Amino acid sequence: MSAVDQIRVDAQAALKDGDRKRASALRMIQDVLQQETKLGKGDEIGALQRERKKRMEAAEAFADAGRYEQAEDERFEAELITAYLPAQLSDDELAEMVREAIAETGATEPKQMGQVMGMLKEKVAGRADGKRVSTEVKSQLGA
Repeated sequence: MSAVDQIRVDAQAALKDGDRKRASALRMIQDVLQQETKLGKGDEIGALQRERKKRMEAAEAFADAGRYEQAEDERFEAELITAYLPAQLSDDELAEMVREAIAETGATEPKQMGQVMGMLKEKVAGRADGKRVSTEVKSQLGA
């Protein structure tokens, strides 16, 4: 079952349970994924990650402005989105994948980082943030 289908089922279940807040948030997520499909991108995981990031940034902004109720709503939506994302790689798993990619590419210096990142992009898709991967590659290449 695709993420859109699962979210649709979960939204219907939330409505039946009378959980309007959850149902509304799930419908919003469903709309984002449907727009992604209409635009031909079809990257559900990427869309979910972007939406989660937006929610976390908005929650931080609301909290900084003293609007704690809205910040809590944004955090709630971010946590809902997280439930539909693949499990994140642990630091050890990521370090091991980076070691393997460095060995496969034969990279020995920081200027070869692009080769390593290119190889890792598909392997870690949706399971690790690009910034986190980049930091690990840099540290292992001695940058």
